[in-house]
Amino acid sequence: MWSFREWRKQRTLARHPVDPEVWQRVRERLPMLDGLSAEEDRSLLDSCVLFLQAKHLTALEGVELDEESRLFLAAQAQLPLLALGDLNWYQGFHEIILYGDDFISPQRHRDASGVEHEWDGEHSGEAWSQGPVILAWPGVLASGGWEAYNLVIHELAHKLDMLNGEANGLPPLHPDMRISEWASAMQSAYDDLNRQLDANPDAETVIDPYAAENPAEFFAVMSEYFFSGPDLLVEAYPEVYRQLKAFYRQDPLARLTAFQRGTLGRDAGLSGST
Repeated sequence: MWSFREWRKQRTLARHPVDPEVWQRVRERLPMLDGLSAEEDRSLLDSCVLFLQAKHLTALEGVELDEESRLFLAAQAQLPLLALGDLNWYQGFHEIILYGDDFISPQRHRDASGVEHEWDGEHSGEAWSQGPVILAWPGVLASGGWEAYNLVIHELAHKLDMLNGEANGLPPLHPDMRISEWASAMQSAYDDLNRQLDANPDAETVIDPYAAENPAEFFAVMSEYFFSGPDLLVEAYPEVYRQLKAFYRQDPLARLTAFQRGTLGRDAGLSGST
């Protein structure tokens, strides 16, 4: 059956072809994409093209954007949506603003006693409700590996969280998922991390302590780890990994394992030939 939406999608893809060599360079800069099938790779590339046509990238002083750079950002943004179908998961914003470095952002917080605190904070990323996503370009460039850090995924996880209203660590779950199971896994892990830090604020926790800030940051950091440090997430909080696997419908740990086996195989081959 003819679909206007599908026709428009194919028309956009036809009008904006990507040089295979450019895409290959992007893939080489993003180890976290290793392990994708050929079909997933094609789907991701198509999603990147559509994303870049739907969202406006505003590059401020110190940021130079060419086709490769734009695709490098888009691939990280689209990876979490790879298995989620064509639903408009990134609704509510049309612009990504890119700073040349970390930026100063006015902060406001009302504590439990009702006292409001204001200060200027230095940030590498922000996601505004019904507003743009703001990223520091050095943080974007530092993302994409298996180092349990990904600024792009972190901020866009906030956007997924905001689909239900204010960010609170509960994005819209699929019909086959149970909120009670999600809440149990997330709350247990969140409480555990806070207990570790309460006992020793300088503790070297497996998970970045920033995740203990609030449930919204916990979900965003867990999403980072899910895609860029899945082995660490499984080590620390296997139930959280299971819930994110059900939500994102992907298994990055399997990709990381395949990546590590491939690396070990290449290293063994090199050492055996010398």
